[in-house]
Amino acid sequence: MNHGLSDQVRTLARAKYVQPAILTGQEQFSIPVRALLQDLQSEGFPARNTPQVCTALQTSKFLRENGLEIECVDGPPKKMSTTVVVHYRVTKQAVRPTIWQHAPEDRPVEPGPETPEEWAHRLTGKLCGLLKEELAEYGGGEAFLRWIRSEDEGAA
Repeated sequence: MNHGLSDQVRTLARAKYVQPAILTGQEQFSIPVRALLQDLQSEGFPARNTPQVCTALQTSKFLRENGLEIECVDGPPKKMSTTVVVHYRVTKQAVRPTIWQHAPEDRPVEPGPETPEEWAHRLTGKLCGLLKEELAEYGGGEAFLRWIRSEDEGAA
């Protein structure tokens, strides 16, 4: 995989989606792969590199550099299509100029305690992540349901 192209994907995604979301104080936002790919292609990005775009948007490098967590990924099972939409949540590690205030000594001061809505989003995001990991251990959602159904049929 060409790292230069992945960097191009991450740079455009940051400029077009991540930074505007953070600057406007959004807690959540989405990146549709089809729209990003169209913008990339207008800048000379190879047309048949959809998997590289999907992968670049979900790497820990992209998430860490931008202070993001993936809430969920919509699309086909392999998550490598132009129909993929990646949904992100902005973490407290993200640089948010509208939230951080500076004390007179120019020391950053953290915002007050989180609101009930922020608390609920943080907890449900973690649950979504746990469920995703658990389903992956069983080979996906369908395999998990087959396992559950096999347990029910054995008890009857």
